[in-house]
Amino acid sequence: MGKSSLVKAAHGAVVAEGLPLKLVEMQREDLPSIGRLLALLRAAPERIILFCDDLSFSHDDQHYKSLKAVLDGGVQGRPENVIFYATSNRRHLMPREMIENERSGAINPSEAVEEKVSLSDRFGLWLGFHPCTQDEYFAMIDGYCRTYGVDVPQDQLRAEAIEWTATRGARSGRVAWQFFTDLAGRHGVSLGQS
Repeated sequence: MGKSSLVKAAHGAVVAEGLPLKLVEMQREDLPSIGRLLALLRAAPERIILFCDDLSFSHDDQHYKSLKAVLDGGVQGRPENVIFYATSNRRHLMPREMIENERSGAINPSEAVEEKVSLSDRFGLWLGFHPCTQDEYFAMIDGYCRTYGVDVPQDQLRAEAIEWTATRGARSGRVAWQFFTDLAGRHGVSLGQS
């Protein structure tokens, strides 16, 4: 599910309950001010999704510490009307070499590593895009074709799908969706707002 699909699904669920919903997108660079932002949003009459796309941190970036404190709630606690969603291409939001460097140079290596990876532990739900088998990959693409009415002969579809994974070096749900959006575009099928 893409980020906009996730937000639409959340919006649909909240609107179904009759509660107004607002989406506030923030950049990673805005993290030092997240405490002040939450203080302002706490008083808002609506439910709010605070969204950060492609969240990650470099080896010399200390912004993750302010985010950790906010996700834990701090002294005031987390606002009941705000939920924080983030996407990332990293499992622990930090580069692997950053975590490994902490292990090699610290007095207590396990504590240093725990400090770095504990940020990702504060998120209640993780959705991964894991590698899949070729049959699972084909099944995803077939499902997209049926859903959006893209009619391509199976042998042609599978040959193009295999070529797509070979040029991308991966096979996952994300790669299946990317292939399908390209396929739909080449066949003049609009996927609507995504």
